[in-house]
Amino acid sequence: MTQKTLLLTGASRGIGHATVRKFNAEGWRVITCSRNAFPKECPWGGGEENHVRLDLGDPADTINAVGQIQERLDGRLDALVNNAGISPKGPNGERLCTLDTDLMDWGKVFHVNFFAPVVLARGLKDELAAAKGAVVNVTSIAGNQVHPFAGAAYATSKAALKALTREMAHDFGPLGVRVNAIAPGEIETAILSPGTDKLAEQLPLRRLGQPEEVANTIFFLCSEQSSYITGTEVEVNGGQHV
Repeated sequence: MTQKTLLLTGASRGIGHATVRKFNAEGWRVITCSRNAFPKECPWGGGEENHVRLDLGDPADTINAVGQIQERLDGRLDALVNNAGISPKGPNGERLCTLDTDLMDWGKVFHVNFFAPVVLARGLKDELAAAKGAVVNVTSIAGNQVHPFAGAAYATSKAALKALTREMAHDFGPLGVRVNAIAPGEIETAILSPGTDKLAEQLPLRRLGQPEEVANTIFFLCSEQSSYITGTEVEVNGGQHV
């Protein structure tokens, strides 16, 4: 059988890192994208030669990188996972609202969180169609409700990405490409905001989620097990939305 290929943005830590490990363990080839060089400490084989350096906050760089990615593909792309995201904070790590978020920051956040997924999906539509592949956009619970830690620019960009998922599912469906989203809640990573542990005590499951649990959901949406699911957003938040 031909080895399947995943293109993943935001792979260096947290959910992205767990997603690479999951797909690698399942025998997939994983192409990662980041503005940084491939981290030497990553434990999967073939990672360095399958890494593309690009700044998703730079529209021109993202557009130009599509050609580099296509050169690494054999005309097929089985899955695209748009996981990269940025969320600016105040000087003391506080949430930035609509009144105090710098206008330049709004632009940077939307370039990474919203426009980059559009550019990559459109640029690689032929490769996705050839594989009858899948796209998974990583949104957030902050896209559906005001969050105590996520800022306004981040939240609105994720709400826009949720709407984009619906539109993409409609437009890519005739190509045989499925498009879904996952909306993580409080996931235990190295960049948790202070107070998240207290927030977890109020969740129905009374605990933080693990990056591996999110990665498993992403894998499901990229696999044949979800072959008739498209245009939906899966909540991965321990019941935080109820």
